[in-house]
Amino acid sequence: MAVTAMTLAGMATPAISGPVEVLESYVGDWKGAGALVGGQNPEPFKCRLGISKGNLNKINYAGRCSLIDMNLSVSGTIAFDDKAQRYQAVMSSNAGFTGVAVGQIKGDTINFDLREKQQDRGGNDVRIGSRILLEGNAITVDFEVEFNSSGQVLTASVPFSR
Repeated sequence: MAVTAMTLAGMATPAISGPVEVLESYVGDWKGAGALVGGQNPEPFKCRLGISKGNLNKINYAGRCSLIDMNLSVSGTIAFDDKAQRYQAVMSSNAGFTGVAVGQIKGDTINFDLREKQQDRGGNDVRIGSRILLEGNAITVDFEVEFNSSGQVLTASVPFSR
């Protein structure tokens, strides 16, 4: 279930006008729902995400997903780096995941691809990934966790709306 924290990990921003205006267009409260798939049964969950204006060219986000038996949270920032002329997302979760990703811009979509290898509570290697799409007035977060020892893969996709 630490994997579900990734569903909130990221957010991206749509291309409207300037980079700062694009980020600020996502400020507000968002809700989403999905299902964790790949276990014995799909496990439905709901998420909330709050985005606020940060310092300089940044927005801050904090989210929470409620599963059947636990709450998972994430927080971070998305910024436009004037010097490098690119978007960057940083996140951390209460499940121990941290990630940094550069936003890839295609049309009016910004795609952040967060990837990390870490160990689960039993010391087994785990590959965690999250893709955050900012497109128009929508945010979608897809995530995947692969337990290397068993090959089991858990996935979820969460479309967020205001």
